[in-house]
Amino acid sequence: MMIQGRTISPGKAEGEVLVINDAFSFLGGVDASTGELKVSPGGNIAGKVLVFPGGKGSTVGSFVMYDLKVHGKAPAAVINASAETIVTTGAVISSIPMVDHVDVALFKTGDIVKVDADQGIVDIEGVTVTDSVSSVILIDGRILMLRRPEGASSYPGRWSLCAGKIEEGEDPESAAAREIMEETGIEVGKPLGSIEPILVREKNRIWRVRPFIFRADGMVPSLNKETSPTGYAIRRTSCHAANWWRGPRRP
Repeated sequence: MMIQGRTISPGKAEGEVLVINDAFSFLGGVDASTGELKVSPGGNIAGKVLVFPGGKGSTVGSFVMYDLKVHGKAPAAVINASAETIVTTGAVISSIPMVDHVDVALFKTGDIVKVDADQGIVDIEGVTVTDSVSSVILIDGRILMLRRPEGASSYPGRWSLCAGKIEEGEDPESAAAREIMEETGIEVGKPLGSIEPILVREKNRIWRVRPFIFRADGMVPSLNKETSPTGYAIRRTSCHAANWWRGPRRP
């Protein structure tokens, strides 16, 4: 899976991912002489591709990164959602490849990635991308929710919108209408709106989801085998969904 980000500090690296879920400060967050993390999830950052949302804390953190480099304990690369000055400075003075403008939720600890910070590209090995659709169906001011079977290969037992894969040669809007017909027996017309694709990680698959919203007032779903026998729920919405979805807009 190739992800396009933004170059912060040039260079190339390859290694195992270590994810920190919260904003991270190198000052107080890691032992500069050993590379051992002092914060959750623990572990050693030496030679790892360190993934976290962004930096925080004292500007001394930049020099902690340099100290890690001097001791041979620096990360192989850094990936952020949004780079800030402290980590940026530390990466540059320590010649650590760094990329930002990347959705860090797509990474898991233990992933093997290649970072080409010269081009701002990150490649997650062994992770496939599947194009899909997911549709809000408005029925008389309420939203139709479907429950997936416990034996489903993807998100078993979870409540969801009407969703499915885009078939080869199929455009997203047609795929959305087909999935709605197959799963609910409801025939829909043109969508009220859509937004840009959303990326969602499930195990070693990234779903590239194209969301739509349709209106089907007065319709009653007729479920197929892809939906749990426990059925469906039509839930009230407190927002003007049609207006909220009217696009294009970023999620």
